[in-house]
Amino acid sequence: MPKWLKTTLKVLGGFVALIIIIFIGLTVYVSYNKQKVLTLITNTLNKSLDGSLSIGDIDPTFFSGFPGVSVSLKNVLLKDNQWAKHHHTLLQAGDVGVSVNALSLLMGDVDINKIVINNASIDLFTDSTGYSNTAVFGKKKPDPNKPKDTESSEPPIIQRINFNNVKFAVDNRKAYKLFKFEVRSLKGKVDYPSEGWKAHLDMDTRVVSLAFNTRRGSFIKDKVLKGPFDIDYTSDSQVINVAPNKLYIGEDLFTIGAVFNMAKDPVNFTIKIHADELLWRHAGALLAPNITEKLNMFNLAKPLLVNATIAGDFGGGGDPAIDVDCKVRNNTLTSPGGTVEDCNFDGVFTNNYVKGKGLGDENSAIKLFRFTGKYDYIPFTADTSIIANLNKPLVIGTFRSDFPLIRLNPVLGEEAFKFSKGNAKLKLRYTADVVDYKLNKPILTGIVSISNADIKYLPRNLDLKNTSLSIHFAGDNLMLNNIRLQSGRSVVLMEGKISNFLNLYYNAPEKILLTWNIRSPQMYLGEFLGILNARTVVKRPVKRNPRRSNLADQVNAIFEKGSAQMHLSVDKVYYKKFLATDAKADILLANNSLLIRNVSVKHAGGSLNLNGKIIQNGPYNSFAINSKVNNVDISHFFYAFSNFGLTSLTSSNLRGYLSSTANVSGRISNTGDLVPRSVNGTITFNLKEGALLSFAPIKSVGKFAFPFRDLDNIKFSNLGGKFDLRGNLITINPMQINSSVLNMDIAGIYSLTTGTNIALDVPLRNPKDDYKITDKAERDKKRMKGIVIHLLATDGDDGKIKIKLNRNRKKDKDKDKDDKEKEQQEDVAKKES
Repeated sequence: MPKWLKTTLKVLGGFVALIIIIFIGLTVYVSYNKQKVLTLITNTLNKSLDGSLSIGDIDPTFFSGFPGVSVSLKNVLLKDNQWAKHHHTLLQAGDVGVSVNALSLLMGDVDINKIVINNASIDLFTDSTGYSNTAVFGKKKPDPNKPKDTESSEPPIIQRINFNNVKFAVDNRKAYKLFKFEVRSLKGKVDYPSEGWKAHLDMDTRVVSLAFNTRRGSFIKDKVLKGPFDIDYTSDSQVINVAPNKLYIGEDLFTIGAVFNMAKDPVNFTIKIHADELLWRHAGALLAPNITEKLNMFNLAKPLLVNATIAGDFGGGGDPAIDVDCKVRNNTLTSPGGTVEDCNFDGVFTNNYVKGKGLGDENSAIKLFRFTGKYDYIPFTADTSIIANLNKPLVIGTFRSDFPLIRLNPVLGEEAFKFSKGNAKLKLRYTADVVDYKLNKPILTGIVSISNADIKYLPRNLDLKNTSLSIHFAGDNLMLNNIRLQSGRSVVLMEGKISNFLNLYYNAPEKILLTWNIRSPQMYLGEFLGILNARTVVKRPVKRNPRRSNLADQVNAIFEKGSAQMHLSVDKVYYKKFLATDAKADILLANNSLLIRNVSVKHAGGSLNLNGKIIQNGPYNSFAINSKVNNVDISHFFYAFSNFGLTSLTSSNLRGYLSSTANVSGRISNTGDLVPRSVNGTITFNLKEGALLSFAPIKSVGKFAFPFRDLDNIKFSNLGGKFDLRGNLITINPMQINSSVLNMDIAGIYSLTTGTNIALDVPLRNPKDDYKITDKAERDKKRMKGIVIHLLATDGDDGKIKIKLNRNRKKDKDKDKDDKEKEQQEDVAKKES
């Protein structure tokens, strides 16, 4: 080894040995001068304190602060001068490690390089008056007993800090703020450039409370905050900047930066947060409970990009301003109104919706821009949607959609309607309350258009083809315009209106009244017999997501409980053999009943008027009608109504013009047929210019009694009568028949089954020339002159009506005559008395 190298190594070795000897000497010095060193450290730290700092003991820690001298302070307590009032100790530490500059220690001063705090609690407390125990760091009043130059007011310069297991709290009772942290580990390095200071911190902390307003609750409660911070402070601006850095909050990675303006009173802050991928529920869990509760009304399945800004101050007790924006792409949104697939939108949350109205739930809003998605496979767009006032949430937006109607089947559940063809276009502006996290009573304005639709209304088994309509929501009213329905050969044009629709829809669906104005060039009633059926709702198993809303139940409730008032005007009405023209009618469909009012039609050269009611109660419906027939061709009339169930008297046997009134009740099947033997009531009639053609019962008698008279064409100048209907029995009230062939008095019971018993009194004289007698009284007196045959129409053994002599008829007539004379005598006696 060269000589010069040996010499150099010896010098270096001696220098190192000298440093070690000095370091050991300093350690020994501290060990033997504990009290003096403790006093120096305490006095140094107390220079800028307006309170009391007490240290229980001090121990040197040999090489931990090399080349400085390290000491461990035991049982450190730091209190302000008002501690006796509030009992909040600013610092209570079991172990505080302090590294001091060795040279300054020998010169009787302390220069602190590093502080390590273990197992401690730091409590920064402010009472309701605004007093804070941080006043301990205020400028201490000078001691008047000491010269001014004997004390230095310069605080110690601390270059490194290290916290382990430290509980840190900022409790501001005046501003309603509470920040509490459990610091697992915090390591920091501080530099002091001329303009201020800079620090780098690595932190692992659990957030117990981050409440900017304790009345609202804490942000990021019970979340672990882990990562680095780069902080700098500028003396001139008095601004602390926290540079954006990546750190974890819980399991989610964020970029967080902040600015604290210390020049403001109170101190202002702005915190910016960014996350590239964050689940909605994770984001909501980071906010205060009052906000989290509202955001949890919604959920997004996939992560989203989020930016948030929290800005406020440390005074006043109000909420900070919170602004959050996010981008959602190809996601699934779950909301109180249902589930939206393929969801895309840009979202914004703010608690300062209307500037100047304060910060809080009442002035909070969620805004969704360029919203697109699919609701149960129905595509839609919404330019801007707003959920305002999270205290009493209100949803506002415009909804657009264009889709095939068949996609509505799973939404409605195929319980009321089933669509097989057609298209729908929607443009609706909606406003709705959110109650218990569900959309409540939305107010709608806008139009729904349906075109080329094939619809089956399932509860009444009605098929509608090539249907089109326009539904216009105007305030509380619902307008239905330009409606075209086709069922088979029937084409119906309709206009409708429901007043106060939305209010009744939610509060009293049974009070909904749909008013229809209906026009039709031709209507085949047989194609609408479904309205005679009682509503039947069949719960059909539908393969769809259980997130389905209650829309189907609400729609079905309208049809089940609501009423429809229809004003019809039809050019031609067909029903089986029946044809009528210029039909007018008012119909009310309510509570499984059909009220028919003001029905008028032209038929068979005359007219019909009708009022009535049909009660739908199963396969057979009850009905009650009042009708009036004016001057109709009786042959066409009987033909149109299938001879009213009569078999022996048909349209082929009748000629003339009929007028009648009827007040009857009975039952009718769901297919529109009269239930046999169900009709009860009264019918009166008058037949002008009538004729009875080839009526078999008359011919069977006449061929023996009147062999030379034309019984194939019996003409009546005027025929009137009254029938009482009682099921299968028709009571013929005493009635006179004056014809060209014979005169007849008739009375009795005609049965549709068995029990026919009709008395016929037929004079043998030929009334052929009676029309020549102009005196009515004389004509009436002569009509029953001569021989009168008393006949009885009864059931035969073969089930057909048989005509035979009525041997008891003369006795009955004599008895009736005697009874009548007796009644007349009694009336005269009463008058005389």
